[in-house]
Amino acid sequence: MQETETRIVPVILAGGQGTRLWPLSRSARPKQFLNLNGDVSLFQQTLLRVSDERYAAPIVITNSDYRFLVAEQAQELGIALAAIVLEPVARNTAPAIAAASVLAESRFGDAILHILASDHAIDVDGDYWRTLDAARQAAGAGMLVTFGIVPTSPETGYGYIEAGGSVAEGAQRVARFIEKPDIKRAEEMVAAGGYLWNSGMFMFSAGTFLAEAQALAPDVVEQARLSVENGVSDLDFFRLEEKSFSLAPNISIDYAVFEKSGKVAVVAVSYAWSDLGSWDAVWKIGAKDEAGNVALRNVSLANTQRSLVLSDHAHVVVDGLEDVAVIASEDAVYVGRLSSAQNVGAIVKRLRTDPATAGLTEIHQTAYRPWGGYSSILMGGRFQVKRLFVKPGKKLSLQKHHHRAEHWVVVSGTAEVTVDGETKVLTENQSIYLPLGCVHRLANPGKILLELIEVQTGSYLGEDDIVRIDDDFGRA
Repeated sequence: MQETETRIVPVILAGGQGTRLWPLSRSARPKQFLNLNGDVSLFQQTLLRVSDERYAAPIVITNSDYRFLVAEQAQELGIALAAIVLEPVARNTAPAIAAASVLAESRFGDAILHILASDHAIDVDGDYWRTLDAARQAAGAGMLVTFGIVPTSPETGYGYIEAGGSVAEGAQRVARFIEKPDIKRAEEMVAAGGYLWNSGMFMFSAGTFLAEAQALAPDVVEQARLSVENGVSDLDFFRLEEKSFSLAPNISIDYAVFEKSGKVAVVAVSYAWSDLGSWDAVWKIGAKDEAGNVALRNVSLANTQRSLVLSDHAHVVVDGLEDVAVIASEDAVYVGRLSSAQNVGAIVKRLRTDPATAGLTEIHQTAYRPWGGYSSILMGGRFQVKRLFVKPGKKLSLQKHHHRAEHWVVVSGTAEVTVDGETKVLTENQSIYLPLGCVHRLANPGKILLELIEVQTGSYLGEDDIVRIDDDFGRA
């Protein structure tokens, strides 16, 4: 075991599959990996927030589907990660945080951990650092600390914390946790004072949390510990052992530990914070025009008020409307009352039950891979046209297909193509035919993005008709 880490160890939870920001956020690329309020994704904003010298390198908890997104978005910022921990099955926050605590304790000793969501928008100011230091002191004194947001309005989308008396400088005892209220109860609590929004952020020492969790939720800790002890390293990732982790109760850290423990304190914070849990939350933090509109990307507005309009693809024009959310992706458009944006989650559940629309909740027209990605342009009964893009220095797996042939046309950049052991270099406007069954590979040896058009023909064009022989990303 190493000496105790004197800096705070961030633990970033990045495995969620947000549905309330559909159609942009989907299972294949959820909101934490999207650029919603700036030039970088919410996950990258979280990484930048913990790059201060007060923090050690972060531990990121995610799942196998997002492992390359996590690694690449950290690499884009030049931020080194202590570990990328992969959950083998979906579980609530208690097992994930317990596993991270076990891993952190084995690497850093009884370090102070800061548990963070990967998809919150936070303004880092003096109050942020003041409350961080207060939480650190309380955690160092053996408290389990949660961060409570001083409410600016009555909100029904958050749980609340009733704060009690002082237990340390800047920290108060938690009198009770309150479930998401109706609007009348939310108004009463905000008017009364002493109530805070539950942010879902925590701070504690690894040893204190594991001891308290062992007493209050022993099954969570025991299975988390086994999943770490039996876990395996895979490239740059650490895979928790599936059998043990799947036996851990599917329970939140609030229910498992914080609502039962007598060691819980809350630090009240006043910095700007949002969990961006709905489109109206995105509107609230956005830069507004004189009519109260937030217009993002390919958008034009006329005679429109207090609305959010965002388009990732087609140019959207909105005229003469008020209190609307119009969100356009490549293949779906959501239009609804901005004030009713909390309904999106229920709409997505309904879409998932219909085979005709289920795919719209899972994947985007553009799919991202560790080497780049592709967009589906046109599909017919026995053909499909795609746009492929490959990052400089990256290459696809060495592979073959049983049911389709392919034709590649280079649009820009340089392609290095290997077919049955023979390698060719193609440049703009050059093409190559890949017959059914050939062993082939595509690489980008250049310094700029490689773009090409792929035409597939055959009896079956599914993505599972790929036999990987060799792969830089461990997928063979």
